[in-house]
Amino acid sequence: IKAVTVRAAMAEAHQAVAFQFTITPEGIDLQLSRQALHQIYRSGLRCWKKRLSRMKNRVLKGVYPASPSSWLFVAIVILATVYTQSDPSMGLIAKIQDHLPLSLSLTLSAHGQTMVSALVFSTLLWLSLILALRFCLKVLLSYHNWMFEQHGHISTTTKVWVSLIRLLSSRTPLLYSYQTSLPHLPVPAIRDTLEKFLESVRPLRSPADFERVRQLAADFEKTLGNRLQRYLKLKALWATNYVSDWWEEYIYLRGRSPIMVNSNYYGMDFLYVTPTANQAARAGNTITALLLYRRKVNREELKPSRIPGTVIPLCAAQCERMFNTTRAPGEETDVLQHWQDSEFVAVYHRGRYYRLWVYRAGRLLSPREIQYQIQRILDDPSPPQPGEEKLGALTAGNRIPWARVRKQYFSSGVNKRSLDCIEKAAFFITLDDQEEGMKGDDPAGNLDRYAKTLLHGKCYDRWFDKSFSVVIFKNGKTGLNAEHSWADAPTVAHLWEFTLATDAFQLGYDTDGNCRGEVERSLPPPQRLSWDIPQEVQEQVSESLEVAQALANDVDCHVFPFREFGKGRIKKLKISPDAFIQLSLQLAYYRDRGGFCLTYEASMTRLFREGRTETVRSCSNESCAFVLALEEGKEREECCKLFRKAAEKHQNLYRLAMTGSGIDRHLFCLYVVSKYLGVDSPFLKEVLSEPWRLSTSQTPVQQLELFDLVNHPEFISLGGGFGPVADDGYGVSYIIAGENMINFHVSCKHSCKETASRRFGSEICRALTDLMTLLSTDSAEKKQL
Repeated sequence: IKAVTVRAAMAEAHQAVAFQFTITPEGIDLQLSRQALHQIYRSGLRCWKKRLSRMKNRVLKGVYPASPSSWLFVAIVILATVYTQSDPSMGLIAKIQDHLPLSLSLTLSAHGQTMVSALVFSTLLWLSLILALRFCLKVLLSYHNWMFEQHGHISTTTKVWVSLIRLLSSRTPLLYSYQTSLPHLPVPAIRDTLEKFLESVRPLRSPADFERVRQLAADFEKTLGNRLQRYLKLKALWATNYVSDWWEEYIYLRGRSPIMVNSNYYGMDFLYVTPTANQAARAGNTITALLLYRRKVNREELKPSRIPGTVIPLCAAQCERMFNTTRAPGEETDVLQHWQDSEFVAVYHRGRYYRLWVYRAGRLLSPREIQYQIQRILDDPSPPQPGEEKLGALTAGNRIPWARVRKQYFSSGVNKRSLDCIEKAAFFITLDDQEEGMKGDDPAGNLDRYAKTLLHGKCYDRWFDKSFSVVIFKNGKTGLNAEHSWADAPTVAHLWEFTLATDAFQLGYDTDGNCRGEVERSLPPPQRLSWDIPQEVQEQVSESLEVAQALANDVDCHVFPFREFGKGRIKKLKISPDAFIQLSLQLAYYRDRGGFCLTYEASMTRLFREGRTETVRSCSNESCAFVLALEEGKEREECCKLFRKAAEKHQNLYRLAMTGSGIDRHLFCLYVVSKYLGVDSPFLKEVLSEPWRLSTSQTPVQQLELFDLVNHPEFISLGGGFGPVADDGYGVSYIIAGENMINFHVSCKHSCKETASRRFGSEICRALTDLMTLLSTDSAEKKQL
C-alpha cells in the first residue's frame, strides 16, 4: 500500500512540474512540459478573468442606481449646450479651464481646452447625480411604515413610495448593488427599549418581582443608561452597523465552549426523494452545484434577496464569507479567516483527509469527473495515519485546548501544510459510511437519528470550524453542518436550496444513477494529506473527543413533518402562519411544562446594512391571556378574540424587530459599552443572564421558483435545526413547506428530566390541531351568520 501511495504522489509531483533542468559538463539540459505549462497558462488566464470581472462589477455597483453609459448621455448633453454657446455650468467650466495643467494649456487650442473642461464638468456632474440618486434610494429604503399597514389597505404614501423604489431600481442590480444604499441600523430611544422590556417580562414574573425589576430599570435609566446610550450613538455614527461586529465577536467568536451543538446548525436533504443512491455521483453533483453557486457569488450574478412579494432589497454582506472561510481558534477569541479563492475542496473518508482539486487548467471539472475522483477516494484501501482518524475532534471540543495545540503543533511543517489544505478549501466534504433518511420500519426514529448525525456526527468526522461542511451518506442522502459566526441560517438556506434544485433539476443523473458528462482519465488522483501527530496531540484529541461525545450524547432530537394542514388553510383564516405557529408553541409549552417562559424567535434586520438578527419575544401578555383562557375552558368566541389579539401583537413585535426597534440587541450593546467603561449595571447583568427556555426560528423557503411543488410535491425540503440554547429548555426550528405541510425540528437535553423532544413534538401537533379546530369553527359560524 505504501508503494502505491508513493508512486501516486510521485506521479502527481511529476505532473505539477512545468520544467526540469539538469546541469551536465556539456551545459544545462532543459526539459519543458507542455501539458504543465498549458495548465499554468489556463489557470493564470482564469485568475485574470476573475480580476477583470471584479473590476467591472466594482464599476457597475459603484455607480448604481445609474449606469456607466449614463456618463456618455450627460457628456453629450453638456457638450451640445456648449456648442450652442450656452453655459449650463454657470461659470464652472470657465473656472475649470483656468485651472487646467500648464501642459494642456500649451498643447491644446482654446476650443480644445473648453472641450476638456466641459468633459471634466460632465464627469463631476455625473458623479454628483449618482450620489444624489443613491441618497434618494437610501431615504426611500428608510421608510418602513408600509410594514405596519393592514393587508389590502395601502396608503397613498406607500403607493408613491413603491413607484419611486421601482423607478430607481429599474436597472438590473448585481448581488451587492444595494449595499451602499441600505440605511444604517438606528439606535432606539433608551426609554422605548426599557418600556418594551418591562412589558415583555410582566407575564413571567410575580407582582413583587416585576416591581423589583421595574425599579432596577428606572434606576438604570436615571443613572448609567443615558451615559451608555451616548457612546452607542457615537458608534452608530461611525460604524456601518452598531450591533453586528460586537454580536459576531462576543456572542460567537469569544465563546470558549464547543461550537458543535452549541453554535453550529444543520440542514437536511429532500424528505421523500433521493435523486440517486450512488454516493460518489451525489457528491459529484452536490460539489458542482455548490461551486456554481460560488461562481455566481464571485461574479455577483445572484439576484439580491428581497422581502418576499416586494421590491425591498435585503443586505447581502453575509454572502462574502460563504466559501473559502474557516474559524481559527484562539485562546481569548477565535478569528474568521477568509481567502479570495480556492481551487480545491477538503474530503474526509474513513479517518483519512484528502485534497480534491476541482479545477484543471482553469476549467471546472464536470460532475462526472468529480464523481470519478470521489470514487477513487471511496476505493482507496489505505489506512489512516497515526492520530489522523479522530483529528477533527479538536474542532468539536473546547476552544482553548484546540488553540494551544494548533499554535504549538500545527504552525509549521507537514501539519501546517495539511491544515492549510483543510482551512483554505472552498468547503469540507464528509463521505459518511452510514445510511440516513426516512427509511425502513421506523421512519420517525430514522429522521431523529438523521438530525443528530448532521448536528454532530461521530464528533470527529466533521470539521466544525469550516464555514460549512457537506455530508454525503452511503445511500446518497445529503446534508450540511454550518458554522454560525459568519452568517445566519437564511443565507445558508439560500445556498442549500440552490444546491438541491440544481442537483435534482439541472444537472441530473443518467439511468444508472451516475452523473452526466465525460471523464478525462488522465486526472491526477486526489491528494492524501500527511500528518505527524505526536502523542501529546493524540492525548488532547482524546480529551476533546470525550467532551464532545458527552455533549452529543446529551442531545435529544426529534424531527417530524406535520401533514394535517399548512399555510394554505391558515391564510384562509386571515392569520399570519408564523403567528399561528408561535402561538401554538406557547400553548404546547404551557401544556408541557405547566407555565410560560422567556421565548426567543429570530427575526432578521437585513433591511439595514450589515444587519443580522433581532429577537422577537413571542411570549407576550396577549399570548399568555389567550393560552390561559383556552386552558380554563372559556367561551369559544372569547378565545378566538384573544387569539386574534395575540396574533396581531406578535406580528407587531416581529415588524418592530425587523425595522430596528427591537429590545435585545440594544440592551446587549449597552452591556458591551458598560464592560468597556468598566462599570457594572445590576439591571443589564440580570437581563442578559436570563435563559431562553424556548428558542425558536423559522427557515423560510426563499426560492420557490426553483421548486415546482404543485407538480412535484415529493421534492419538499426538511429544512434544518439546531441544538437547545438552555440546559432545561427546547430549541424549535420549523419550515413552512408548500401549502400543506410544516416540518419541525425539536431539540433538548436528556440530562434535563423535565424536557423530552418527542413529548414536546406531540404537544406541538396537538396545539396546532386544537387551534385550527377552534378558529375553523369560529369562521364557519360567522359564515352562517
